[in-house]
Amino acid sequence: MNVCILGSGGWGTALGIILHNNRHKVTLWEYDKEYAHTLNEYRENFYYLPKIRIPEKITISCEISEAVKNADMIVVATPTQFIRSVIENIKNIDFTNRVILSVSKGIENHSLMTVSQIFQDVFKNIHKKNITVLSGPSHAEEVAKHIPTAVAAAGYDEKNSEVIQKAFSNKYFRVYKSSDVIGVELGGALKNVIAIAAGIADGAGFGDNTKAAIMTRGIREITRFGMRFGAHEHTFMGLSGIGDLIVTCMSKHSRNRFVGEEVGKGKKLKQVLAEMKMVAEGVATTESTHELAQKLGVELPIIEQVYKVLFLGKDPHHATEKLMTRNLKDEK
Repeated sequence: MNVCILGSGGWGTALGIILHNNRHKVTLWEYDKEYAHTLNEYRENFYYLPKIRIPEKITISCEISEAVKNADMIVVATPTQFIRSVIENIKNIDFTNRVILSVSKGIENHSLMTVSQIFQDVFKNIHKKNITVLSGPSHAEEVAKHIPTAVAAAGYDEKNSEVIQKAFSNKYFRVYKSSDVIGVELGGALKNVIAIAAGIADGAGFGDNTKAAIMTRGIREITRFGMRFGAHEHTFMGLSGIGDLIVTCMSKHSRNRFVGEEVGKGKKLKQVLAEMKMVAEGVATTESTHELAQKLGVELPIIEQVYKVLFLGKDPHHATEKLMTRNLKDEK
């Protein structure tokens, strides 16, 4: 297959290498002309995936129309808040015989759309069967080193889910298929918010007990929220739900957990974000999820407190006390 990856961050680069290793023809699109030149010359993604060699046969381009022209599959790997502005440049593309795959994890501010919904909003002539998503516990730093990883790919059309499954699967990267597009998307998006909560607990000096409680009750919030959108409950017990939640809450690679930890130590959110090169998708998703939950009347106690700590300056200890002293309930 000819595959174009929109976004040369760590994840886009790692997936490009997988597809190349699986004998597909890969074009990696980078929006910054100077950095595209750097990637082409040095064959290393110094900013986002250092010390990993980019194969010579991967084409690197800063011309988006040219990059997608002959692609059988378009992989969107840009941060969620920038996706709309990127794909507006190719909104008239013919998707009759193409698949578009989202590997981003977030909910757009203002529109409150998931990435698959952004696709349908921008690409007026796209059919839902062409849309697929991929998510799961998969840090780019580990995938690029061929560390065994398993993820889930979901689509509205089973054949296209299988296209994704077969295109990416190999001896170190295993893909399971699903039909629950919205569930896989929301699991990947909301786990970032819970990971910020776990990081806040780390930074504030709490222990493993606290983090375990956040993760366990967090997946209940994600499930409750997802089911309001028609997602399947079992999806959140899978790779794109509890699997991704575990790795993002626990890993040293997790940008979202890191943001939470720094805020938990007392830093202001603006300062933390200003010092980061990479994007922590969970910050913007916290805003979107909080707004959606208020509109729908869905109770998300942990996510509500994360919102108040990040954007209203609430003290993490006071936020934790609020969660601990809520009305007592049945676990179900």
